[in-house]
Amino acid sequence: MSLQRFISEAISPWMKKDGPDSDIVLSSRIRLARNLQSFRFPLLATIEESKQLVEHVKNHLAESSYHTNRFELLCMDDMKPNVKRVLVEKHLISPHLAEESKHGAVMLSEDESISIMINEEDHLRIQCLFPGFQLSEALVLASGIDDWIEGKVDYAFDEKRGYLTSCPTNVGTGLRASVMMHLPALVMTQQINRILPAINQLGLVVRGIYGEGSEALGNLFQISNQMTLGKSEEDIVEDLRGVVMQLIQQERAARKRLLESSRLQLEDRVYRSYGILAHSRIIESKEATQKLSDVRLGIDLGLLKGVSGNILNELMILTQPGFLQQYAGTVLTADQRDERRAALIRARLKLEDESN
Repeated sequence: MSLQRFISEAISPWMKKDGPDSDIVLSSRIRLARNLQSFRFPLLATIEESKQLVEHVKNHLAESSYHTNRFELLCMDDMKPNVKRVLVEKHLISPHLAEESKHGAVMLSEDESISIMINEEDHLRIQCLFPGFQLSEALVLASGIDDWIEGKVDYAFDEKRGYLTSCPTNVGTGLRASVMMHLPALVMTQQINRILPAINQLGLVVRGIYGEGSEALGNLFQISNQMTLGKSEEDIVEDLRGVVMQLIQQERAARKRLLESSRLQLEDRVYRSYGILAHSRIIESKEATQKLSDVRLGIDLGLLKGVSGNILNELMILTQPGFLQQYAGTVLTADQRDERRAALIRARLKLEDESN
């Protein structure tokens, strides 16, 4: 498979679009946790009960569509480990669904902006992904899908507690709103060290690119609400929106100060990183993500011309272990992945040069 074709097929269609404030907010996500009545929750269910739940959902949802969105149901049991890894790297399923769920499955929309995980920690995890800063739009879509599903199956719901979930922190609305932010200037100026504790005190949580337990590589931070009980969906999203807007303003101010006070050093850092990416023969994942972050900052500040702003989004996914092995068509050792990663980045940047 050619690199151009691999890229076009590997990147979700929704990721190729621009959104508001996309120079700082890469994506917005709304996730709803739901369980069905008359079925034991996934943590207690047997394999047979989990299979019955998948069939129940399939019979009621898989053959229908939500407006123009048609879904394809994929069972984890039918997938090779690396295929599941690729879906995790594209944020279409969770690591829990890929590795720990009993007879898990996922329903994906054609553009992959909608993902309905089945038999994850809860019976259903409804996820909607939008490019840029579009929390409200994602909430509208997720709520519509939620209503559509609720019209076909019976949810586990309590009048006082709201939607019942496996984890107590999800009881109530069952909503997790999150944004993926690129904050290199706040990291460079070390302002991030005082900002993150302040965000946690506001009832929000900051994680790495793959959620809970993951490292904030490439200056990418996932910021989401922590509690789901006692507030409406709209209030949860509005609280997160306010904090994200402040972070956007602070990141832009930090970028402006860096340009004014250290422009030459910033240019040097950006071009050194571009040179390493364009010419290295071996590169580890952590170094690649940091250099990609530098290049993306250079693009957004107008220091680096002729390179697509989506390069960070694309290569952050394409250089992950699952994608590298998918492109190679075989299992790779860590050293082989480092070599392949460098080759893929060089080839991608060469495509960028040729297109210009």
